[in-house]
Amino acid sequence: MEIVTPLRGAHSSASSESLTLARRVFEDQARALDAIGESLNEAFLEAVELILSCTGKVIVCGMGKSGIIGRKIAATLASTGTPSFFVHPGEAYHGDLGMIGGVDLVILISYSGETDEVIKLIPYLRHIEARTIAITGRTDSTLARSANVHLDVSIERETCPNNLAPTTSTTATLVMGDALAVALMNRRAFMPVDFARFHPGGSLGRRLLTLARDVMHDVPCLPAEASFDHIVNKISQGERGIVCIVSPRAELLGVITDGDLRRAIEKFSVTDALTARDIMGRMPVTVAGDVNLHDCELLMRERKLTSLIVAESGRPLGVIKSFDA
Repeated sequence: MEIVTPLRGAHSSASSESLTLARRVFEDQARALDAIGESLNEAFLEAVELILSCTGKVIVCGMGKSGIIGRKIAATLASTGTPSFFVHPGEAYHGDLGMIGGVDLVILISYSGETDEVIKLIPYLRHIEARTIAITGRTDSTLARSANVHLDVSIERETCPNNLAPTTSTTATLVMGDALAVALMNRRAFMPVDFARFHPGGSLGRRLLTLARDVMHDVPCLPAEASFDHIVNKISQGERGIVCIVSPRAELLGVITDGDLRRAIEKFSVTDALTARDIMGRMPVTVAGDVNLHDCELLMRERKLTSLIVAESGRPLGVIKSFDA
């Protein structure tokens, strides 16, 4: 049997064409987004005000690809301070209409503005007097004309070679949803700690919601008169590479790290007469126990520290290491 393999040149040509097409997708969609961004007007501001004034939930509806984008928009709003969820318009007529109340705001997504399942929601929404925002690509569509506010995401064409598959249009809708979320975050002065409350399982959420006292390790303490050998033993036993030097009233006077020990050995030919007072670093950087781990991380990075003492009323409580943050 003769095995036929593709010519190297043909493979190279096909790969080159694929890269050209892929780059064109990015270019086409970037141009479309720029055009929509430039065309934003008072309607966008009205949409933001509608959402801000909503006393209920923001509910997002859409079919097909618009529904997938709608789920993401609802998730983004919910995680950035706007209570929101997605309702499938097809399921709405089988009981889910009960999830929508008159105090809610409904974002209806359909690029054509004529999607039957979405259009069928309008009479019910009018009946319960729920406010609506339509995101479509046609200003003269049924959905655009029926909504309280219309956001235009019209594009010249899809980046799909056949101008059929929702590509650029879905990207434009997604970015419009992100634009709303960011504008709302700005109006609400939504801060990282607020974001963390909705993302406690993420690394940022953990660092923002975890306090210094929650992760600090026990830190060994010694008096200022402690001998060099005693310091070495204490640091070795503590396994944190650091020891706190305290006054008779347990007030923090300074710290000694394993690095300080090495420098002392290099500097002094004889260490037998050295005490903690001779080699300790004074005025160590400290944080209170209620400082969040994220701020501790920033402080350690700024000061180029590997250890941070947690202290209250001038007394050391523990130590945070760089790997904790």
